[in-house]
Amino acid sequence: MCGRFALTLPSDAMAQLFDAVPSNALPEVPNYNICPTNLVHVVHTAEGQRRLVAMRWGFLPHWYTAENAGPLLINARAETIAEKPAFRAACRARRCLIPATGFYEWTKDDSSHRLPWYIHPTASDLLVFAGVWQDWERDGVAHRTCAIVTTAANTKMSAVHHRQPVTLRREDWPLWLGEAGHGAATLMTAAPEDAMDFYRVDPTVNSNRAAGPELIAPLAL
Repeated sequence: MCGRFALTLPSDAMAQLFDAVPSNALPEVPNYNICPTNLVHVVHTAEGQRRLVAMRWGFLPHWYTAENAGPLLINARAETIAEKPAFRAACRARRCLIPATGFYEWTKDDSSHRLPWYIHPTASDLLVFAGVWQDWERDGVAHRTCAIVTTAANTKMSAVHHRQPVTLRREDWPLWLGEAGHGAATLMTAAPEDAMDFYRVDPTVNSNRAAGPELIAPLAL
């Protein structure tokens, strides 16, 4: 599962990192509380060139008659992505990279209060999620939309959630983007346990309106 994340890297730095041509209309960064239906930074390959563009986080299958005509598809399960009608075509032909500085998950205490955790990479400043994308248009309203691919959590991550995003190493980007032939399915596995760490953060982030760098500050327990 990935239902909220943060991104602090400047857009020009991302364009350079991914060797991608940036769009003129990218979301503002830093953003410490990226929520479903927000525009997010996405890298995809078109006509032999990587492009850094904005997409709506919340995949809209082509048969949706309106944005709210079905479930909000922010994640796609790695185990079934090639079979689900919503994702199977995108899994074959429209894969993308979604950069993040870190993401949030929640546990509950004995009183069922939601306790947020911030998950971040241990050896770099950036996570790169595996994603899929889809163009959608109805009645003159058009969106380019995306979802984050998730898989079963490794043992360490299962302490906070039973799912985690599929994250890609730099050397795996060409294969996921379709630039290096077939075999992208082999990448849909959980990252090694030492790739990410996590800590508690303040419940302020429970609100989708919360903002600011204090959202990712470790909570003094």
